Amino acid sequence: MSVETCTLFLDNQPFEFSVEGNFFWGEKEVLFEKEDSVISKVNWQNEGFGVVDAFRGNEFAALQKSITENIKKAFEIHKINYPENFNLKEYHKVVETTEDHLKVIDITRNLTNEDFDFDIDMLAERFGNILGYKLTSWVEELQKSHIQIRINRPSSLDINPPHRDGYLSYWKDVINVWIPIEGCTPETSLPVLPGSHLLPENEILRTESKGAKINGNTYYVPCILKTAAGDLRMIRPNPKEGEALLFSPFLIHGAAVNRSENTRVSIELRFPKVK
Repeated sequence: MSVETCTLFLDNQPFEFSVEGNFFWGEKEVLFEKEDSVISKVNWQNEGFGVVDAFRGNEFAALQKSITENIKKAFEIHKINYPENFNLKEYHKVVETTEDHLKVIDITRNLTNEDFDFDIDMLAERFGNILGYKLTSWVEELQKSHIQIRINRPSSLDINPPHRDGYLSYWKDVINVWIPIEGCTPETSLPVLPGSHLLPENEILRTESKGAKINGNTYYVPCILKTAAGDLRMIRPNPKEGEALLFSPFLIHGAAVNRSENTRVSIELRFPKVK
């Protein structure tokens, strides 16, 4: 076990943090299966990500309201007081300690369709039409749907390390969906490394799953420290309100440091391809 400095560039601005873990280079193999991947029919297959329209009418407002209610429910479970006019982007003024924040996200990171007053399966169908594959919200290996509300406070390490979800068996054949909900700007949105889903494993220095610790927290996903080309140079596609970022589970993404004054709230969905 060693402590390494993860140095990366977000839109050409440097950012670094310490990671504890056992790092290794992988085998000479490409895990992304290009021919029949869930993004094989779209014109952004080689980039590994695309920004698409996601909502119609009042759908976005309905999802935003349901997300707010889930966060309020987490407050109530843990007896965290919040104002009647609670606004998502001022979450950090309500949850002022990391201890309380960890209590909240312990609930909001592991939700299912039933927790939302919103038709999640409608989004699976809509994105499936864009990709040309039938998608489902049901994850067979987990025997449930899986939805995660991401809450990223200003100037914090409320981030995942750079990683690939596809290293986890239940995310190998899914489309990743990232939807901005509140406080998402060019300074806060999710970074990705374009084309990185095509990299062979022997060009990636990483930990095993559950093998990276940042700021005392152990992460399910492996931490990717760098590639054979050097430090990660990531960009933020920054979908607008009402849009969604779709990407391959083998695309390197994460390290969404919040450089704004507001809390950023987003939602992550993963829709498996129906076999």
